[in-house]
Parts: sequence; C-alpha cells; structure tokens
Amino acid sequence: MFTEALRGLRRNITMTIAMILTTAISLCLLGAGLIVARMTDQMRQIYGDKVEVTIYLTVDQSKKDPDCQDKVCQDLGNALRANKQEIESVRYQSQASAWKQYQEMFAGQPEMIAIGRPTDLNASYHVKLKDPERYKVIQARYAHAPGVDSVTDQSATLDRLFKVLNGIRNATIIVALVQALASLLLISNMVQIAAFTRRTETSIMRLVGASRWRTQMPFIVEAVVSAILGAAVAVGGLVAMKFLFVDKVLGSIMRAGILPPIDASALVWVAPWLAGIAVALAALSSYITLRLYVRL
Repeated sequence: MFTEALRGLRRNITMTIAMILTTAISLCLLGAGLIVARMTDQMRQIYGDKVEVTIYLTVDQSKKDPDCQDKVCQDLGNALRANKQEIESVRYQSQASAWKQYQEMFAGQPEMIAIGRPTDLNASYHVKLKDPERYKVIQARYAHAPGVDSVTDQSATLDRLFKVLNGIRNATIIVALVQALASLLLISNMVQIAAFTRRTETSIMRLVGASRWRTQMPFIVEAVVSAILGAAVAVGGLVAMKFLFVDKVLGSIMRAGILPPIDASALVWVAPWLAGIAVALAALSSYITLRLYVRL
C-alpha cells in the first residue's frame, strides 16, 4: 500500500507539490496564531501578578493628613486590609513619596519637574488583588468612600495590548482557515484524479476479492503523506520566521521581559498540533471524497 501511495504521489507530482505548499501555508499561519495565543496567556500570567488597583485620596485629604493618621485615612486602610477574601496586600503612598516617584520618573525632563509641586499630588493606597479581574468590584465598593478621589486599574492598559494580540491571532487563524479550505479542495481533487488514473487496476483488485478498504487505503495514505510533508514545511517556516524575523525585530523587547520569548519550547509545543491537524484533515477529506465521489 505504501509503495502504491508513493507511486501515486510521483504520478501527480505537480498537484502533490501544490497541495504540500498550500497545506504548509495554512498550517504555518495556524501555528503562528497558536503561538500568539500562547504568548497572550503567558503575558496574562506575567502581568497579572503585577497589576494593582490604585485608590487615590483627594488632594485636600492628602494635604491635611500627610502621614495617614486621621480617621478618614485610617478607616479606609483598615477596611482594605480587612477584605482578605479579595485583597492580597495594601500599601500606602504619601504625597512626599508620590513626589519622589514623580521626580524619578521625569528625571530627564526638568521642565516637567519645574511645573509640578508636591502638594498637587494625591496620596494613595496601592492594592494588589488576589484576582485582578475583580477590579470593578473593588472600584464599586471604594470609589465613593470618604476621602477617595478616584480608583484606577493598571489592567486597562494591558487589556488594550491583549486586544491587539488577540486581533493578530484571530486574523491569522481566519486566513489559515481559508487556506485550510483550499487544502481540503486540493486533497479532494488529488484523490479523485489518482483514483481515476488507477481505475483499471483497482477494478481488477475488486474482482479478485480485495476489500473496499484495501483499494481505498493507498489513496488515503497519499493524502496523509502529503499533509505530513506540508506540516514539516510549516514547522520549518515557523523556525525560519523565529530566527529571521522575530528574534531580530522583537528580540530586545523579549529580552527586556516586556513580551514572553518565543523559544524552542513554543515550536516543540506547536509542532505535534500541526502534524495531528494535518493528518486528521487529510485522512477525513480523502475518506469522504472516496465514499461520495469515487466508486472503488
């Protein structure tokens, strides 16, 4: 059967090459989408632990109570620390500490330091949540508490980044699905043509007692072998993309820890998925084609 399958691939060499390339492009795009999805999940884990909710006190409250000694500031702090079900840790930042942070942030821009004053900044509570996605619960509970000016969440900025990554992933997967449809049509055409060119020998095999499965299997093997070759080319394309594009363009960002790196483990992780999807699609497509359109 394998000998017949390899002989069939050589007979229809141009269509075989076209199917391998189309399958490779489809799987390469799908693999890129899966890797981007994996990166997004890793970023959520990396940044999720760093996301804080900041509760800013009013400027008046910050001025009159710089060390958080009066009842308003103390009650707010005690309420936050008592909420152990949702809050992991609480840290108070005074006006003086906020001004020092402001000076460090704009150390290279003296004009920004010149227009600022310590009394213009808000004292604040920095709250680390056990579940960062429950930010709105904390906001609703403490936004209107006495002495509170506003409640902000750093995850809003990250959500915009995740939306961009998810958009890239979704667009890549949509294009991959279109290419997969083209691959399925090519597989179907290849199987039909191969079966037509070998109709005489398959008819003789049926006459001498060969089962339907025995006559169909070489054509299914042809499709599966082509799909596996396409998956191998796709993995090679992802490896080339990593070293020739990703490492050169995004290498510094990844080394700085802003984006999770795409290392060998990501390629090892995605390769079995691409091979499995390729084999499943090829086997299923060829089997359905033989059952519906080809009499063996």
